[in-house]
Amino acid sequence: MAYDESNIRTLSSIEHIRQRPGMYIGRLGNGSHPEDGIYILLKEVIDNSIDEFMEGNGSKIIVTLDGQKCTVRDYGRGIPLNKLIECVSVINTGAKYDNEAFQYSVGLNGVGTKAVNALSSYFEITSWREGEYMNAVFERGELVHKEKGKGEEPNGTFVSFIPDDDPAIFGKYTYNEDYIKERLWNYAYLNKGLTITFNGKTIRSPGGLMDLVKKILGDDGLYPLINYKSRNLEFSFTHTNGYGESYHSYVNGQYTSDGGTHEAAFKEGVLKGINEYFHKSWAAPEIRDGIVATVAIKVMNPVFESQTKNKLGNTDVRAWIVPEVKAAVIDVLMKNKEIAKGLEDKILSNEKVHKEEAAVRNGAKEKAKRVAINIPKLKECRYHLNSAPASHKEEAEKSMIFLTEGDSAAGTITKSRNSDYQAIFALRGKILNVQGKNRTEIYKNEELYNMMIALGIEESIENLRYGKVVIATDADVDGFHIRILIMTYFFTYFEELIEQGRLYILETPLFRVRNKKENCYCYSEDERDEAIKKIKGAEVTRFKGLGEISPNEFKAFIGDDIRLVPVTYDSLAEIRREMEFYMGDNTPDRRDFIMENLLDGTS
Repeated sequence: MAYDESNIRTLSSIEHIRQRPGMYIGRLGNGSHPEDGIYILLKEVIDNSIDEFMEGNGSKIIVTLDGQKCTVRDYGRGIPLNKLIECVSVINTGAKYDNEAFQYSVGLNGVGTKAVNALSSYFEITSWREGEYMNAVFERGELVHKEKGKGEEPNGTFVSFIPDDDPAIFGKYTYNEDYIKERLWNYAYLNKGLTITFNGKTIRSPGGLMDLVKKILGDDGLYPLINYKSRNLEFSFTHTNGYGESYHSYVNGQYTSDGGTHEAAFKEGVLKGINEYFHKSWAAPEIRDGIVATVAIKVMNPVFESQTKNKLGNTDVRAWIVPEVKAAVIDVLMKNKEIAKGLEDKILSNEKVHKEEAAVRNGAKEKAKRVAINIPKLKECRYHLNSAPASHKEEAEKSMIFLTEGDSAAGTITKSRNSDYQAIFALRGKILNVQGKNRTEIYKNEELYNMMIALGIEESIENLRYGKVVIATDADVDGFHIRILIMTYFFTYFEELIEQGRLYILETPLFRVRNKKENCYCYSEDERDEAIKKIKGAEVTRFKGLGEISPNEFKAFIGDDIRLVPVTYDSLAEIRREMEFYMGDNTPDRRDFIMENLLDGTS
C-alpha cells in the first residue's frame, strides 16, 4: 500500500473529537450505564455552571430533559459575548488557564463544551451579560446561526443539546433519569446553598456531605458522624456493622468516582489520627473496615487522570490533607467521648473478626496453593484489568468475567466468547446464602473461596482482575434465585465492588421470532408481541436457559452489542434491610408476605 503525503491529514478540533470521542468523554454507550457518554456531555455543561457557583455567581441551575434534548440554564456571569462562539467550538479556548477568573475549577482544558458541541446533532448556546445577549446554533459542531442583541434576561448561560444518534457516535440511546438525578444530587451535596431544578423538581442539600452520609446509612451508623469543614477540606464519616470500605470523594465540586490522591491521603490521615488518639498501632483494615465516608477538597490546579475527571492525580495534596485530617479526627474524639467509644468498639470488633479470619485462612493455605495453579471451574482470558501491558490497555479495560449457572451455560459462553478479555467462572448451581454470616464462611466454602480468588479480591478490591463482573444466569425462577444469592455475596462482603460500578447482570433474549426470511430476538413479552405482528407466519422459541441458545447465536449477545444492567443502590441502609428481609432468617413477617403474594397470584 502506498504511503506518501496524501496519507497525512490535519484534523480540525471538531473532526478530531468526532473521530476520537473516547479521548474526550471516556466511552460512548447507549445510556444503560451512568458513565455513558450522553451523561458525560450533560456533566461537562453543568460543570461550567458549578464553577460559576463556586466563584460566588448564581445560586440556581435549571436542568431539563425533554426526550433526547437536554437544557441547562445558570445565573452566573455569562460567557463574554464576543468569545462565546470560540469558547464552544475552538479547542483549548477557555478562561480557566490561570487563577484570576476562576480560583477553583474542574474545567481546565478548554475541551468540555467543545466535546458536547462536536458530539451533538444540535447544540445551542446563549449568554446574557448586562442587558445584551449572544446566541449561536451548531449542528455537529458546525455553526449554522448566530445572533447578537439586547435582552432583558438575567445574566447567565443557557445551553441546549441533542446527542448525535449517528451510528458512528452514540447510535440508539435512552436517558435514564435516575442516573441524572444521582449526579445532580452529588452536585447539591458538595455545594451548600445551591438549588438545582430538574424537570421542575428541586434538588437541594442544606447539610452537604452530612446529608449524603445520612442518605447512604439511614440509621445504621454505629456512632454520631465525625464531621469537619475548613476552607479547602470537608469530610464526614462513621462506621457500620458491615464489611469493606465506602468512600465518596470530590474535587472542586466534581465527583471523583475512582478516587485518587486526595482519597488516599484522607485514609492515611484517618488512620494516623485514630492511632495517635488511642495510643495504638492498629492496622488499616482494623480501623477502616465498615467505614462510610465522604471527603471533598478544593485545589487550584487539579490534575485528573483523564478528561472525564474521575480520578485525581495531584501528589502535592498529601502534604496538607494528611496532617489536617489527622488533627481534625483527634480533636473530634477528644471532645466527644460517645463517638470515641463507638469507634473503639467497632475497631476491637474488626480486630476480633480479622483474627478469626486469619485462623481460618491459615487452615486454607494448602488449598490456596493448589488453587493458585488451577482454579476449578475458571476459564481464563488473556488480558486482565490489573496486569495487562500498556499495548493492550483497551482489552484490559474491556475485561470481564461471567459468573455462570452450571456447565451447560458455561459451555455455550466458552464457545462464543472472546478469549482475549472474557473469562468464565462456572457455579455448580445455587451458592451458599451468606446473609448475616461472618466473612470466615468464604474460607470454609470451597466455591465461594474459589470465586474470590478468581476475582483477585481476597486482600483488596484494588486487586480486581476484571473490569466487569457479570452475573449470567437463566431467565427462570432458579436463575433469578442464583442471581440474588450472588448479589447477596457481593453486598455482604465486597460492597465496594458494587459501589465502583463493577457488578452487572447479563441480559439475553427471552424469545426468538422468525420465519424463513426474518429473524428477531426479543428481550420481553412486549417485544415478542410486536415481532409476531411484523413477521408473517412466525415461529416463536422461548429460551429458558443460556444453554438452549446455540454458540453461534450467543456470540452476538456477548459481543459489541452486549446488554449489561449495572447493579446499583441508593441507600446502604435500605439495601441491607431488604436483604435481611428477603435473604435472612425466615421471620413471621416474611412468611406473611409470601402467603399474601401467593394468594394474590392465584386469585
